[in-house]
Parts: sequence; C-alpha cells; structure tokens
Amino acid sequence: MTLDSLLLSRRDLEFLLHDWLDVTALTRRPRFADHDRDTFDAVLELSEAIATRHFATHNKKSDAEEPRFDGERVHVIPEVKEALRVFAEAGLVGAAMDYEVGGQQLPVVVANACRAWFQAANIATASYPLLTVGNANLLRAYGTPEQIDTFVRPMVEGRFYGTMCLSEPQAGSSLADITTKAVPQGDGTYRITGTKMWISGGDHELSENIVHLVLAKIPGGPAGVKGISLFIVPKFLVRRDGTSGERNDVVPAGLNHKMGYRGTTNTMLNFGEGRHTPGGAPGAVGYLVGEAHHGLAYMFHMMNEARIGVGQGATALGYTGYLHALDYARTRPQGRPLTGKDPNAPQVPIIEHPDVRRMLLAQKSYVEGALALGLYCSRLLDEETTAEQESERTRAHLLLDVLTPIAKSWPSQWCLAANDLAIQVHGGYGYTREYDVEQFYRDNRLNPIHEGTHGIHGLDLLGRKVVMNGGAGLTLLLDTFAATALRAEEAGGEAAELAAALEQAAGRIGRTTAVLWSTGDPATALPNASVYLEAVGHVVLAWIWLEQYLALGDGADAFHEGKRQAARYFFRVELPRTGPQFDLLDSLDRTAGDCRPEWF
Repeated sequence: MTLDSLLLSRRDLEFLLHDWLDVTALTRRPRFADHDRDTFDAVLELSEAIATRHFATHNKKSDAEEPRFDGERVHVIPEVKEALRVFAEAGLVGAAMDYEVGGQQLPVVVANACRAWFQAANIATASYPLLTVGNANLLRAYGTPEQIDTFVRPMVEGRFYGTMCLSEPQAGSSLADITTKAVPQGDGTYRITGTKMWISGGDHELSENIVHLVLAKIPGGPAGVKGISLFIVPKFLVRRDGTSGERNDVVPAGLNHKMGYRGTTNTMLNFGEGRHTPGGAPGAVGYLVGEAHHGLAYMFHMMNEARIGVGQGATALGYTGYLHALDYARTRPQGRPLTGKDPNAPQVPIIEHPDVRRMLLAQKSYVEGALALGLYCSRLLDEETTAEQESERTRAHLLLDVLTPIAKSWPSQWCLAANDLAIQVHGGYGYTREYDVEQFYRDNRLNPIHEGTHGIHGLDLLGRKVVMNGGAGLTLLLDTFAATALRAEEAGGEAAELAAALEQAAGRIGRTTAVLWSTGDPATALPNASVYLEAVGHVVLAWIWLEQYLALGDGADAFHEGKRQAARYFFRVELPRTGPQFDLLDSLDRTAGDCRPEWF
C-alpha cells in the first residue's frame, strides 16, 4: 500500500468532511447555496496541487536560507513570493470571505481543510496568508466601509499582507503593560510611537504593502487593558486610488532568528523612530479601528482565529511527520522478526517490529484526532454565523469558547510529541538535516508558544471558560460528551465500552472542577491549570475519537480498521493518563505555587 501524499491523507480528509461532519449539508443554507460537494472537492484538490508543487518544493530551502536584513530591506528567497502569487490567484486568501469583498464564500470548515495542505507543505510560507486572513476578518467585523475598501480588498487580492502587533520587549504576553502610544491628530488620524516584538511577517517585499494591526494606548485613557485601542498602521500610506504611496514610519529594528518557521520573517518593529516622517510630522500614521479603548476585545477576534490556526498548523506538521515516518517504516529493512531464528533470513521492514508499530499508532491517534478536533471547531465557526436558529448559533459560540484553548494547546503538545516519535522511527537518520522530520520538529516546537503558552491557555480554560456564565460552557461540553456516549451505547458492542470510559472520564472533569473552585481561592485553584488543560484536553480527544468511531459505520477496509485501532489505542493507552492528573488536581496540591523564588 502506497501513500497518496506525504503531506496529509486525502482519504482521511474526505472521511472527516463528508462521512462525519457532513459539510455538504451546509449548502442548504443561503450563504453556501452556490456550492456543492463538487466545488468543495475541487478546491481541496486544487489546494493539494498548489501546496505540493509550489509550497513543499521550497520548504527546505526557505529553512536553510532564512530571511536576512541588510539594515534597510528584508530579503526572502524568490520562491516564497511565487508560491504566494499562485495561492492568491487561486482565490484562496478569501476562500471563506464574502463575495462582496472578493471572497469565495466557502464554509470555514472547508477553507481550513484547504489551508491544512499548505501548513503541512510549508508552515513558514503558509503563515503569511494565515495572518493576512485573520487581519482581514477582524477589519471586516469592526472596520469602517472605507477601511474595508482600502485595506481588506487588497488583502483578499493578495496585493497587501497583514500582521498582528501585540507584544513588546518589556511586556511579552502581559498586554496591560504595553507602552506604545497613539496621539490623536486634528485630521482624525493618530501618530503611533513605540516598539513591537515577535511580529511574524513584520517586514518583507512579498507584497505591495503590509497592514499592521497595532495595540496602543491613547494618552489619558484608562489604565491596564481597558485603555488599549487598536490601530491600522500600513507600511506605506494608501493613496485615494488604492495604490501605495509615501513610506510610513514603521521600520524593522532587526530580525529574530528562530529554531523553526525560519522562512517567516519575524521582526522587532519600531513605530515613529523618525526614519520616515509622513507629512513632516513625527510618528507613524495610524487609523483607529472601532471605538477607543476597545482594542483588546477587537484583537481577540483575530487572536482566537489565530489560536485555532496555530493548533491546525501544529496538527499539519505532526501529520506530515507521521506520514514520513510511516513511509520510512514501510521501506526501511532492518532486523528480523522477534521469533525469527535464522540470521541468514532476509531483513524485514521496520514496520514489522512491534515497538515501531506502537510509535506509529501513537502518532496516528494524535494527528488524526487533532485534525478532527480542528475541523470540528471550524464547523462550529460556520454554525455560529449561519445556523438557522439563534439557539444553535449561541450553542456553537459557547462550545467554541470552551474548546478554543484546547484546540490550540492540545495539538501543539501532542502533535509535537508525534514529531518526536517520527524522529525516533527514523533512528539515527531522524535527527539529520537530510531527512525532513528534523525540520518538522523544529518548526512545531514554536507552536506551544505561538498565540499564548500552555500556561496561559490553562489559566484561560480553568480560570474563565469553564466557570463563565455560572459554568454554562462546561455544562454544554459535558452534555455534548453525553450525547455522543448515548449514541454509542445504543450502537452497542465495542462502541458502548468506549462510551463507558468516556462517561467516567467526563464525570471526573465535572467533579474536579468543582473541587478546584470549592475554596473560591484562585491561588489554590490555578497553580495546576496546565495539568487541568492537559487532562481535559485528553478527554476531549477521547470524545473526538468516539465520534469518529461511530462515523465509521460498518466499513471494513484497511482505512476503517486503522481508524478503529487508533480509537482503541487512544482509549486504552492515552485516556488512562488522565486518572493520576485528576487525582493530583483533586488533592489541591500547592507544591509549585508554594515554592519560593529563592529556593531555585
């Protein structure tokens, strides 16, 4: 059996989109009425082709020849610009956006499935349109008609690219401490001064313009995060005819050199340092988005989209690593069967060895589970905006709120673990640069930090998401588990056995959450929030695997049997990990929280 691609499994995507999520049913809604299964399959096929021919082909080169800054310009290998040109001309930047801004109005779940091909092929090059789409979607939601015409339409066309500028050298993730300043001018614009750090796509010559979305504080506003506003700060000011004009005063101070995503420019940006003075005045010209002092709320629109995108990127890297390991294991002869006694017998492919199959099965359970989770969350985005009933839209929004920290962090942890196992399957070859799995691991190691660390998302899940609205989000999540378990019980047999294990683990989530907050003391509840995130995440993935198990029906070919075995593995080997984690949480252990800084 040969693999149809070393990027993703076409068969798995078809199963998830059509057999499980039934994306064609979305075409009965007015927004998607122009589409059918044929159009969905066609754009997926086109995405695979472009990713294979234009993105994967320079993945190693962009890693080896990373962007460089000569003090004035940032230089990127030409293959990146050509790949992005093909991507934009195929209409993929606006795949899920409205017709009125030049988009294709595809369901988000289909658009994100398309994007996975590019993330698997070349995560660094794929990051430029990922950020641009998030930037454009934020402006579509909160920008004025003029801002949409000026900045969103060129992004959809691929002429402009976008970034998000949150962090600062002294603040990091603590956005309350940002110091970038926005001073209002008499003409309705603002002058921006300050420094932003870790800005992916922050400078390049891949497009006519770069649209920076910048968090800054207007003097005299409230303290902390309540005083943050959001501004559009383009690299070049835009003329009335839509072309790029005078250079704005936003310039790179230098590039950050990362262990992965090396083909993505990552910059420190200085705003208003005086190298360019548009109109002769100091500061970079910025345009307020929405209302003053609401900037962080607006930015969460892009941040939450980016969090799901980061989780999907981690999944894609883990998935392609798994397929490379599988291909290697099928073709690499070494050793003989455990029961083989004849040293003169021919060697067998290493996939014949049980421990190699164990590692492959673990990878399969992680990456196929994570891909299903990401697409499920994408389907919730479609439900949130297009479901017929208000109650259905509200339900989707609430469930997505709870799942977002898991959809970002679980793949970032466990698909990285899959990459680690892919290296192990390759043996000594795995950690050499001649083999791709070494780069996949380095690229993926960034994702547990991108868009918030595990610790931040643990705090978000336990400190906010499961207790908001009187615990409504947690109740909905547990009810969703219960509905799947009931279907599995009705199916009987092995499905009912898996359902029982899921119900037991889900019950522990409810009890443990109550125990953690029983004291009402955040200092007791939150020190082990990362453990809570990991435990709840594993239960969520068990539910996802039970959903897939049920969707397999009576299929009996190798694909279906492989899926069932991966589900068994997750329930038998992975889900039991959560028992000791819930025990630790129930004990209200404060070992880490009570440790004093001077003890280290």
